Amino acid sequence: MDIADLPPSPNKFAGTVKVGEKGQIVIPKGARDLFGIKPGDTMLLLADVEQGIAILRQDLFDKFVQDAMPSRRVPPFDEAQA
Repeated sequence: MDIADLPPSPNKFAGTVKVGEKGQIVIPKGARDLFGIKPGDTMLLLADVEQGIAILRQDLFDKFVQDAMPSRRVPPFDEAQA
């Protein structure tokens, strides 16, 4: 079965990407639109040998940390770079 034959599910995305010579991938437009990824966004890459690779927007990770540790203020990524 080819993944292209599967119907899209709401709020889900599946697709394939190729790794270029410099190790870069292009996030497909459907995934960028679904997750609100814009040019210039900082992305966080998490990797685990057993679980694979996950890519998420830095601001979502910052919110996760803030929610998990409400007593500690985490500066936004852009502010921390200043």
